[in-house]
Amino acid sequence: MAERVEQRIEARLPELEQLERVGLFTRKEIKAVIKKASALEYKIQRRALHKEDFINYIQYEINLLELIKKRRSRIGYSFKKDEIEYSIVQRINGLFKRATEKWKDDVQLWLSHVAFCKKWNKKIQLSKVFSAMLAIHPNKPALWIMAAKWEMEERLSSESARHLFLRALRFHPESPKLYQEYFRMELMHAEKQRKEKKEFEQAKMDLGEFSYSEEVLNGEMARIIYRNAVEKIKGAEFYLSLLSIAKLFDFTQDLQKEILENLQAKYADDPLTWDYMARRELEMGSLPSPECSSKQMKASEVAQKEERCCAVFEEAVTALPTEAMWKCYVTFCLERLNRKTNSEELRKKRLERTLCVFSRAHESTLLPETLYKQWLYLLLEVGLSEKATEVAAAATKRFSQSVEMWHTRLQVLIKLNSSDVAQCFEEAVRQVKSKGCLPLWTLWVEWSEGANSKEDTQALYQRSLFVIDPADSVTMKEKYLDWAYREGGYKKAKKVFTSLHESRPFSLEFFRKMIEIEKEQESCKMLNLREYYERALREFGSTDSDLWLDYIKEELSHPQGKPVNCGNIHWRAMKMLEGELVEKFVSKYTLLQTGHL
Repeated sequence: MAERVEQRIEARLPELEQLERVGLFTRKEIKAVIKKASALEYKIQRRALHKEDFINYIQYEINLLELIKKRRSRIGYSFKKDEIEYSIVQRINGLFKRATEKWKDDVQLWLSHVAFCKKWNKKIQLSKVFSAMLAIHPNKPALWIMAAKWEMEERLSSESARHLFLRALRFHPESPKLYQEYFRMELMHAEKQRKEKKEFEQAKMDLGEFSYSEEVLNGEMARIIYRNAVEKIKGAEFYLSLLSIAKLFDFTQDLQKEILENLQAKYADDPLTWDYMARRELEMGSLPSPECSSKQMKASEVAQKEERCCAVFEEAVTALPTEAMWKCYVTFCLERLNRKTNSEELRKKRLERTLCVFSRAHESTLLPETLYKQWLYLLLEVGLSEKATEVAAAATKRFSQSVEMWHTRLQVLIKLNSSDVAQCFEEAVRQVKSKGCLPLWTLWVEWSEGANSKEDTQALYQRSLFVIDPADSVTMKEKYLDWAYREGGYKKAKKVFTSLHESRPFSLEFFRKMIEIEKEQESCKMLNLREYYERALREFGSTDSDLWLDYIKEELSHPQGKPVNCGNIHWRAMKMLEGELVEKFVSKYTLLQTGHL
């Protein structure tokens, strides 16, 4: 092993000598590089290899390259790159190759090698890396797309990119993303050839026997991919994704027409198809009245387009009265409402339309739960508080088990200062299952803190701990302790802590909060702190090394602390901590002893 290390260090000497000769590094720095490189070499020549050793070595070499780059920039020297940088780059590639051969399954390692080759423009090497990576990870479509994209955009080889896509589709015949990117690539290739042909024609150059294929120029390759793709992959969403790609190219009108016709024929009952057809009206032109001013003309034109969109949506919800279809309609109305406009008339029309569509969807019991919240806030925003209260009640009746729906209704009532808030809270916790109802209790106690007496709020906190799921009670205990300290000071907080300190489960934050409260007192007692730390360690001593260290620090720094106890605490920590936490604790304890923590 030593001989191999020596050989590899000797192989570095020419580049190191050049670094010293041209004044980029001093002799002292060269010696430091040799020493560090020797240590790193020994680590990667051992029998038991570790991935971290290779990563550290590669990172060291990359940092060295960056340092050389900065030094060159500083002194203005740009020669001898073949003897210096490229030698280091070659060595890094060798390290990456060894690492990826050893840890083949680590995709991140492969991607790091790819990124390095791209940065240093190592095209031949990168091509080999892609080949090796795809041979080992053919089950990842994203890697095939990355390789094909590089062939197309960097090496300007559409043939190689096409070959990679075809190979990828053998492994993943039903991957939408692969078909989408292959489709895009063929259209990009056609556009590139069209531009080339145009430039040749403008320059009046004789191409001889060479000629451009009309089929390729018109995107026929992309049409073939589209037809093959839709045989394998079903759904309106996939058709629309290919249509959106085709629309990026101005020579694909016939292809767009074919995709759209097929979409309407096969997926006429799909909400996405109707949504697309409706929104398509926004792209059409309008004929505004000639007597209007330019701003009025623009607003009138937009209004006409939106009316045409809504006409299509109206037809859609009649032909397809489903929750998904109404969701598309409402979402469109909200998007248009949120768009800025200087026309007050247009803004008013959008608002009326949105509220009307919301109401109709609600009356049809086809308004999705997720949209009720937006409707309620919109009603509050425009001052329709009675309508908001009515809608919130109807929503919780329809979605009686939804915590989110009850939470939204309660927020509306609180915002309106309604007298029915307490009654609604009672109804909510009756209807909703105890598991998952934490947001309701949190909102309830927060409202009670501002609206009710201290006694009522305390009773509510105590009630919540018995009613909600044990896992959720952890959060309520923290809030209860915090409220007790804010409202009743130290004595109240201590009393609450004492009443809860045997009621599992706990969070570490619960104990840390009590420790913090104790430390804020003028007469902070170490006896109390010990009790809190001991109780916390009983629950979290095996999973939190920092808790032990904080306990030791307290014994060392507190006026009533006993440094003699630190040894015992250390011994207990070593016994209780699990796995890597022991090593973490030992290293931090050493730093504490030497005054560095």
